[in-house]
Amino acid sequence: MIDPARFRSDFPILGREINGRPMAFLDSAASSQKPAQVIDAMMDVYRNSYANVHRGAYTLSQEATEAYEGARRKVARFLNAAAPEEVVFTRNTTAAINQFAYGWGLGNLKPGDRVLTSVMEHHSNIVPWHIIARHTGAELSFLDITGDFRIDLQKAQDRFDERVKIVSLSGMSNVLGIMPPIGEIARLAREVGAVMLVDGAQMVPHSPVDVQEMGADFLAFSGHKMLGPTGIGVLWGRRELLEKMEPMEGGGEMIREVQLFESTWAPVPQKFEAGTPPFVEAIGLGAAVDYLSEIGMDQILEHDRQLTSYALDRLEEVPGLSIQGPANTIDRGGVVSFDIPGIHAHDIATILDQHGVAVRAGHHCAQPLMRHLGLAATTRASFYLYNSEDDIDALVDALGVARRLFGLD
Repeated sequence: MIDPARFRSDFPILGREINGRPMAFLDSAASSQKPAQVIDAMMDVYRNSYANVHRGAYTLSQEATEAYEGARRKVARFLNAAAPEEVVFTRNTTAAINQFAYGWGLGNLKPGDRVLTSVMEHHSNIVPWHIIARHTGAELSFLDITGDFRIDLQKAQDRFDERVKIVSLSGMSNVLGIMPPIGEIARLAREVGAVMLVDGAQMVPHSPVDVQEMGADFLAFSGHKMLGPTGIGVLWGRRELLEKMEPMEGGGEMIREVQLFESTWAPVPQKFEAGTPPFVEAIGLGAAVDYLSEIGMDQILEHDRQLTSYALDRLEEVPGLSIQGPANTIDRGGVVSFDIPGIHAHDIATILDQHGVAVRAGHHCAQPLMRHLGLAATTRASFYLYNSEDDIDALVDALGVARRLFGLD
């Protein structure tokens, strides 16, 4: 099993103290920390081989282009994609979902068609569909969750009919930690002829993903949540569908030929990568993929679940605390959201920071889910390979201080 102490030295920032205390960083669901291997890979490009990609016949450009396309090949292997051309580099998960929504949704939806998603989605997987629905006349439909915070599969089967054309669903909730049965839902989508996208922002950094086995048609995720830099994300898609999909942006790089009154597109994936791409960031993502692959995604998922189990047990010791998410770790990842009546989530986060514990507080870009839960905000602790039980102990100790400060003990 993973020994976090073995990896912490790879992350320069984790040596910091916050308010005189060792830092317990429990906000990787928002953005993970970066190992030296990723930082060094990006700095090496800037120092030794920086030049624009795909544009030059000179040595620097050729080196940068090879490193950029090498990163694409690394990501393809990481996902077990059929070919590197199925990997489209984007800005982040949000940009990837929007590329799918605009590129596929605008051209394939009509009035009366349905986009099926769920009430637990991040705003990035809701707001684009609001826009697409206004443009096309399509309707949004939402899968419910049960009392134990899971997708209601019994009701879900009733939602799949010939009107459903797109299914867009999170592979792991950034609030509840739940990991829905993507394979089962993909099967239902296929039976009605719908195209399915998985929002993998939380899933891809923390669990093994085989896109050829997953059953979905598209997958979106970000580099910055999986040890990589900001400014780089991925839209994976089945090549035959990418060939049919329109680009969201036009400009340089993504064209085959431009006339005064018409243009033709470059082959995939270039037709979706307009302008100078974030190639240094892509190289950083490739280094992150190398780092995660060496450890093994099975090991990372098991580590997350062990920490989550420990956290669920320890948080039960905090009087009045209510956990928003499943009580076991069978189908959930390393995210635990909670609230303490009488203390606002932002106050909890502020007090925890004074004790060196970094957590997230708010609606987590999931306001529809918060309304469903009857809450304005929660406090969220999220784990990664560099976290240990000591971090959770620090969290629980600081929550005890918060309760005392607010007169709850």
